[in-house]
Amino acid sequence: MEQLILLLTGTFSLVVGAALGYLARQSIAKRDYRALETKVQKRIDHAKKRSKEIIVEAKEKYSQTIEAARKETEEKNEELFKREKFLLKRENTLDQKFSDYEKKEKNFNQKVKRLKEIKEEIDGMREKAEEELTKVSGMSRDEAREELYKIIEREYEGDVLERISKLEREGEERYLSRAKEILSSVIQKYSSSQVQDLTTTNVSLPDDDIKGRIIGKEGRNIKTLEKLTGVEVVVDDTPGTVIISSFDPIRRHIAKTALEKLIFDGRIQPARIEEMVEKAEEDISDQIKKAGEGAIYETGIIDLDPKIVSLLGRLHFRSSYGQNVLSHSLEVSFLAEAIAAEIGADTSVCKKSGLLHDIGKALDHQVEGSHVDIGMRVLQKFDVEESVINAMKAHHEEYPYESVESVVVQTADAISGGRPGARKDTLENYLKRLGELEGVANSFPGVEKSYAIQAGREIRIFVKPEEVSDLEAKRMAREVANRIQEELKYPGEIKVTLIRESRVTDYAK
Repeated sequence: MEQLILLLTGTFSLVVGAALGYLARQSIAKRDYRALETKVQKRIDHAKKRSKEIIVEAKEKYSQTIEAARKETEEKNEELFKREKFLLKRENTLDQKFSDYEKKEKNFNQKVKRLKEIKEEIDGMREKAEEELTKVSGMSRDEAREELYKIIEREYEGDVLERISKLEREGEERYLSRAKEILSSVIQKYSSSQVQDLTTTNVSLPDDDIKGRIIGKEGRNIKTLEKLTGVEVVVDDTPGTVIISSFDPIRRHIAKTALEKLIFDGRIQPARIEEMVEKAEEDISDQIKKAGEGAIYETGIIDLDPKIVSLLGRLHFRSSYGQNVLSHSLEVSFLAEAIAAEIGADTSVCKKSGLLHDIGKALDHQVEGSHVDIGMRVLQKFDVEESVINAMKAHHEEYPYESVESVVVQTADAISGGRPGARKDTLENYLKRLGELEGVANSFPGVEKSYAIQAGREIRIFVKPEEVSDLEAKRMAREVANRIQEELKYPGEIKVTLIRESRVTDYAK
């Protein structure tokens, strides 16, 4: 029973509490609503007040903008009025000038017309005078002029010939004197040391015992080195020296560098040789790049393709008759520039042509053709100026001179090659090379005689026409060229010219 009473009491308390809580919540909600309504009303009042202020400010700004626009319009109208007034004044001035020009043109045309009339009158008077002279002399105008020339020739022939001869002598002497003056001045302006390059390179050895290690077992070391570098290594009885022989100076230098590294390292075997040759090739590539960039820096020519610069660097390892080709090219460049400055030619074209005139020699061991033709193709490939190509291609007179710059470059090339000590070729080697060349040609049947000309750059072969036909002559020229390629060593290219001549002689009695 007590439990029931407690349950009822709890339930009643719960209901009363819930009712009181609901009433309290409703009271709080009403109070919050009134507070919220008050805030909203305040914000509405503030917004209305602010909107009135914004409208006032907008009206003021509108008035200011209208006033500024009005002033700006007035200023622009005033400026347009001034310009219109100025243009009207200019128009009046131009009208006046045009009117004056028309008057002057009219007066000029009248004077021209009068002059034409006077000229016609003079021509008529001249024709009448010539007709009168023709009647009196009995000769036409052309006949009279011809007769006058004959009389003058008869009376003054000796004086005229003497005068012409004197002018020719004086002109020739004057031009020769000026040419000598220019060349002597140019040569004095630039001088360079001359270094002789040979086709062999000596490598010093610390002792002769290392020669056996260079040769290797059954010659495998020396064969590996020769195969990888393309040179001939001569190990003889010369004390403390090994000789490297090759016409290609780059190969020679690679072999020398690799051999020196091997000697310093002490381990000489095929695998090590291959490694050292690769390192030497990398070193030579760096040296070629530096040499080309040095030439460009020295001449100040900066618009060349990097591949042309690399080819210039290869010329540092190329020689012609003992003369270093890169040094020779730099010398020709400076000499050509100086000559051009003296005679008024294009100095930039001459300087660039002089530097690039032997660029083909960097590839003449790899590409067929003369170094001039190879150089022309290289420069055309890299879009070098046509004026530079025309100036460089005539330096050996294989092509005609197309400009004064061509003559300048050829002259500079001759000066550089003709300097005392610039080029060297012993008489013994020279005669031996020519003799070998002629010997190859004379070994063919039907050859009457042969001549090696242009310092061994060309050989001319005369054959007996009764023994060699035209078709056989063509075949023989090709066979001679093949024999020369196989048996002889020479820089550049050798031209083979075969001549078959038939002569018929008879006598009239």
